[in-house]
Amino acid sequence: MKAYDEPLSNDSTNPTFHEIAACVMEKRRALLKGAVGSALLALFAPWTNAATARGTAAALPGAPQRVSNTSTLLAPFGPSIPTHSEDRVTVMPGFKIRAILPWGDPLTHPNAHFKPDGSNTAAEQAQQIGDNHDGMHLFPFPGKSDEGLLALNHEYTNLEYLYPADFLPQATLSEEKANKAIAAHGVSIIHLRRGPNGWDKVPESRYHRRITGATPCALTGPAAGHPLLQTQDDPSGRLVLGTLNNCAHGVTPWGTYLTCEENFNGYFGNGNPNDPMHKRYGIANGFGYRWHEAIPRFDVARTPNEPNRFGWVVEIDPFDPESTPKKRTALGRFKHENAAVTLAKDGRVVVYMGDDERFEYLYKFVSRKPFDPTNPEANRDLLDDGDLFVAEFTSNDTGNGRLLGRWHLLSRANPKIASDPRFPTDAEVLIFTRAAADVAGATKMDRPEWIAIHPTSGEVFVTLTNNSKRQADAVDAANPRAPNFWGQIVRWQEAGNDAAATEFAWDFFVIAGNPAVYPETDPRAGSINVTRENMFNSPDGLAFDRMGRLWIQTDGNYSNRGEFAGQGNNQMLVADPNTGEIRRFLVGPSGCEITGITFSPDGRTMFINIQHPGEAEGHPRAPGFPAEMLNTVLNQQPTLFSDWPHSQFPEITGGRPRSATLVIEREDGAPIFGAA
Repeated sequence: MKAYDEPLSNDSTNPTFHEIAACVMEKRRALLKGAVGSALLALFAPWTNAATARGTAAALPGAPQRVSNTSTLLAPFGPSIPTHSEDRVTVMPGFKIRAILPWGDPLTHPNAHFKPDGSNTAAEQAQQIGDNHDGMHLFPFPGKSDEGLLALNHEYTNLEYLYPADFLPQATLSEEKANKAIAAHGVSIIHLRRGPNGWDKVPESRYHRRITGATPCALTGPAAGHPLLQTQDDPSGRLVLGTLNNCAHGVTPWGTYLTCEENFNGYFGNGNPNDPMHKRYGIANGFGYRWHEAIPRFDVARTPNEPNRFGWVVEIDPFDPESTPKKRTALGRFKHENAAVTLAKDGRVVVYMGDDERFEYLYKFVSRKPFDPTNPEANRDLLDDGDLFVAEFTSNDTGNGRLLGRWHLLSRANPKIASDPRFPTDAEVLIFTRAAADVAGATKMDRPEWIAIHPTSGEVFVTLTNNSKRQADAVDAANPRAPNFWGQIVRWQEAGNDAAATEFAWDFFVIAGNPAVYPETDPRAGSINVTRENMFNSPDGLAFDRMGRLWIQTDGNYSNRGEFAGQGNNQMLVADPNTGEIRRFLVGPSGCEITGITFSPDGRTMFINIQHPGEAEGHPRAPGFPAEMLNTVLNQQPTLFSDWPHSQFPEITGGRPRSATLVIEREDGAPIFGAA
């Protein structure tokens, strides 16, 4: 996601993850002063083996030696590749890459071709692949490994590249320009097939579909129809136009796609500074899109309930092009990153979710009814009925080296919430989930982003990407540094290994840092599984392959200087969760984020996304330009920072940088991992 420097919206007195982490770190320091090695390892007693413990301990004086190359999971991969700041993708030897599906390629109409000067109309953009690719999933056709439907999110758009060189930020925004940006958001459903030349779109498939910021979506579940969701254009409170800021995703056991609305607040203007819920959700004057100047529904002064209709998880049936996307209100309203889905021991559906903003929370939803694999229709509305919980992390030792966490119920069945007059019904709890989580006593986190579930152990991993706003008096066990420039990955195991449990045990998997700048004895160097060869910052995207390897994607600072010297462009790494070993697999082009990951069923192909190549914020060359003029300069000279993918794949039209999907395969054609 794009890291917006928004004012802090969580002023609750809840403990921060940083405070809890400080307690843990202090315990570790005390142990290190005493019976150094064995005591430290006891505190990190693994749920796998001692090598994991060595791989998760923070870099402190006297810590065990760094992780050695002992991983059998990583045996098919070479050593970490170098970082760089160039406008190209590099990948480990033995692998090949190809870029497909760039922003602006025709999708639902064969003649809606991309125009290199940015002059495509709003109507054309609505027929093209959207911008800034993010989460995605390949849904194979039954029994096939070489054909399927790719559901692909489009998080936001860079206005400096979206519009032709006549765009001036200070000029009046036309309705046409606003509608073009709206059409660049949402989701693409793309019919793919692997042919003699590799993977590509199937021409004029009936499955091709664009879902944009103007596509009708149904509001379902306990909050649907509530007065706070009603508007003049939709007095029913059950039909909203569009889905926005579609970040990461999830996949249900019944074969539907979950797309997550993240920074929805940035599209609305004229928020009320005296409205506590506007403040809690950051609804003010947006991120510069200015749609409210041209389209009334984005002007909060005119349509005060419209922002309440965004910030949901949206369920889409990719195989039914006529189906209506459904915003599932039972999963709560906040800035959703992704939705990691699993089953509890009794078959109920569990969805883990993070709220990606500084000092926000981790959530999970547990359905009321179980999943029925024999009756697909019975599962269609499982996400409309269930319980929503929020996480509290503590520094209390569980007795086996892990630390205790709890899930707090978010409903009026929780006495704390029932006593708060802001929540007369559970519908208000779901519409204002953040405020209910404040009351419940959740732990304030360092931007919880992607969540991934180990395919066999059930362990849950979450990226806490960074938090430059955290102060030294606000540290806790899971957020151990202030400020936190580099981020960390936390993992937990539910009590009884049951995803529906209300308690869990947690620990770190890795604390990112920069050992090229700080000595290994400094916590800013990162945990002991971070080295000069594999260092990174801001872990974001996260996924397991079916062999149990953890793939880590970054969306952080690519300035390659100061705190981030030597770390280069954003990257993707592969890790062994058992040994803690991490290797850099791929490095992206100039100014990009690496995000989105999915696999073909036969294990031969991995798909990932290159988002916003050439983005100005934090770019190594950006300091040469006045900040207030930078986007105007790039609008006039769009290839100044990047012309990727054209610069590396000339068959893709250039003229400006374009997000695209990378196809990654082994050069020898063998599977990257075992087939299903």
